[in-house]
Amino acid sequence: MGDLERYIVEEWAEDFHGGRLNRREFLRRVALMAGGTAVALPVLRELGILTTPEEVASASASAPVVTAQAGGVTVPPDDPTLMAGGLTFPMGTVTMQAYQARPKSTGPAPGVIVIHENRGLLEHFKDVCRRLAKLGYAALAVDLASAEGGTAKYSDLAEVTAILGRTPPDQLVAMLNAGVTYLQGQPTVRKDRVGAVGFCFGGGLTWRLATRNSAIRAAVPFYGPNPPLDDVPQIKAAILAIYGELDSRITAGIPAIREAMKKTSVPFEVVIYPGADHAFFNDTGQRYHAPSALDAWRRTVAWFDRYLKGS
Repeated sequence: MGDLERYIVEEWAEDFHGGRLNRREFLRRVALMAGGTAVALPVLRELGILTTPEEVASASASAPVVTAQAGGVTVPPDDPTLMAGGLTFPMGTVTMQAYQARPKSTGPAPGVIVIHENRGLLEHFKDVCRRLAKLGYAALAVDLASAEGGTAKYSDLAEVTAILGRTPPDQLVAMLNAGVTYLQGQPTVRKDRVGAVGFCFGGGLTWRLATRNSAIRAAVPFYGPNPPLDDVPQIKAAILAIYGELDSRITAGIPAIREAMKKTSVPFEVVIYPGADHAFFNDTGQRYHAPSALDAWRRTVAWFDRYLKGS
């Protein structure tokens, strides 16, 4: 398994142990990610899960557990002050799907790439784009499942997660770079003022994008796993890294990223929210932590205002 696949499987294991995912659904998802029962068994053993081929095969054949999400819309899609909606743009032979929101103003605005979690481009991330647009930014969320038809094609979001986990990280970053290029090519966007914000899996990709694209001036990874540490000295963006205190699997990497960031000359801050867990910002999820989410958003906006709107 690659590092992103393992990151996702470990997240599912946390949800299973925390009672947010039942055993059958957990086994089904691991088998889906692994590509079958035979490969899933050693992965499960490494996670400390005792099972049998028969149990995993039975789980694989079961229907997915579909959990209804909360609405999570804070800025309506038809807000009259915004231009918002889906779009496509080419990346080689792939038609990339994306969602963009920007103010209906005449002057060019700073741009922000919004990077979704491992379940794909869901309504929450479109809403984040609109929140940024209300504050004067042109925000673009690229659907990283575009090469396989896009998030909306799948009723089983674990399938989207498996697609993302199996996609090589370099390819995911290439899709995001294509999104940056698309954003910079619009006359309504300041091409020299582009930032990025991402969450969970998308937080890790925010780190990776910052190591690969010097056009990113400011980045805010929310509880994202560290990028390859040897790549960190290439970062040119001002980084605000946000974590939840209870998210020990991710916060364990903070000392290493602090040390690596010392090799850069860019502004770098870490914020750890007491009592908050992984995915605490997502107001459609089970681990939403309102006080932390509200303060993290305030800090995110201030960071972008400073490094994207400022001189």
